[in-house]
Amino acid sequence: MTTLPNIAWIGLGKMGLPMAHRLADAGYKLTVHNRSMDKCAELVAKGAKEAASAGAAATGNDIVISMVADDSALEAVALGNNGAIANAAKGALFIDMSTVSPAISIRVAAAAAQAGVQYLRSPVNGSVIQAAAGGLGILSSGPDDAFRSAKPLFEVMGGKIFYIGADEQARYLKLSINIMIGITASMMGEALAFGEAGGLDWADMVDIIASSAAGSPVINYKTDTLKDRDFRPAFTARQMAKDFDLALTSAADANVPLPVTALVRQQWNAMIGTGRGEADFFAYVELLEDLAGIKRS
Repeated sequence: MTTLPNIAWIGLGKMGLPMAHRLADAGYKLTVHNRSMDKCAELVAKGAKEAASAGAAATGNDIVISMVADDSALEAVALGNNGAIANAAKGALFIDMSTVSPAISIRVAAAAAQAGVQYLRSPVNGSVIQAAAGGLGILSSGPDDAFRSAKPLFEVMGGKIFYIGADEQARYLKLSINIMIGITASMMGEALAFGEAGGLDWADMVDIIASSAAGSPVINYKTDTLKDRDFRPAFTARQMAKDFDLALTSAADANVPLPVTALVRQQWNAMIGTGRGEADFFAYVELLEDLAGIKRS
C-alpha cells in the first residue's frame, strides 16, 4: 500500500479552501495555515493540523502547497526566516498554485534552489465551483521529476493537467489566458450594449452570440450570468486588474507591446472607480450601459 505524502497547505481563500478540501477528502494528511486563522476550522474538523505560520506549516511535511492572493502574499509565505522554504526539509517539494508574476516566481525559485527544495509553478484555471468539483485546469512548470511526483495531487484537484516547461512557462501562460478572458468580457460588454441600443431582446442576444462564431467557452460559461444579470463575483474586476498589471509589467520587462491589454486595463479602473470593483468582471456591460444612457426597466 502506497503511503500518501504529508502536505502543508498555505492559503485558504476562495480557491484555496475547496482545493484543500479535495485533498483532505482524498485521504491526505494536511497541516494548514491561513493569515485569517478562522479559515482553518473546516479542515481541522476533518483532521488537519493548524499551524501558526507558513514556516511552522512547512516543518516536517513532504510537500508544501501555497494558494495566495498576489506577489506580496507569496513573498510573505515563501521567503524569509519564517517562510515555507527556509523551514521545509531538504528535498521537500514546494508548489505554488497562485497567479503571480514571473519576477516573484524567479525569486522563489532561487531561494528554493539554495535551500535544496524542489519548486513547481502550478497556477490554475477555473472557478470556485470547478475547484470544489476537482475540475480545475492546472498549468505546471518546473523540474520534470517534481511534476511527475505531484501529478497524483493535481489529479485530485484538476481535470486538465499540463506540464509546459522547466522554468516560468506556467506563469506566462496563466497570465496570457487571463488577458484573453478579460478582453473577452470587454468585447462582450461592448457588443451587448450596442445591441441593446438597437432594440435587441437581452436574453435572445446573449443566447445567439454564445452560439455564434464569436462564442467561446468563457462566453458560454457566463451565459446565465449575463441573462440573469447576476454579477455576484466568480472573479472580480479588481482581481482582473491585478492580473492585467502583472501581465503588463512582465511584458514591459521583456519589451513586448500589449496595446489591447493596456486599453482594457483602463476599463477595470473605470469599474473600480465607479464602485464595481468587487463585482464580477463581466459586469463591465453595466458600466457601458451607464455611459450610453441605456435605461433598463
